[in-house]
Amino acid sequence: MSESGRWVKVAELKEIPEEGALGVETDDETPIALIRSEGEVYAVRDVCSHAEVRLSEGEVEDGTIECWLHGSCFDLGSGAPINPPATQPVPTYDVKIEGDDVLVSLDEKNS
Repeated sequence: MSESGRWVKVAELKEIPEEGALGVETDDETPIALIRSEGEVYAVRDVCSHAEVRLSEGEVEDGTIECWLHGSCFDLGSGAPINPPATQPVPTYDVKIEGDDVLVSLDEKNS
């Protein structure tokens, strides 16, 4: 996790469902899906790289999120697609928890 990034509070931990996702937007309108899976919190760009729909509306399971439209799954740590039709990763962001606040670095880990 890079401390050099621009950290912004995007939610409170209690707002993110267990094994679920919450879609948020930053002040600069970057859509981010906050995802809680297996006790960890992840942040990915809230847009499927295949069909440009909100990933936060998909299913979360075993460290992945599935796009609700065509079924592509993405690894939450790397953003890499696990199965077609998506072939491109989704950008991921570093997350840190301070108390009940969820902060995200707006510097993408991948693009």
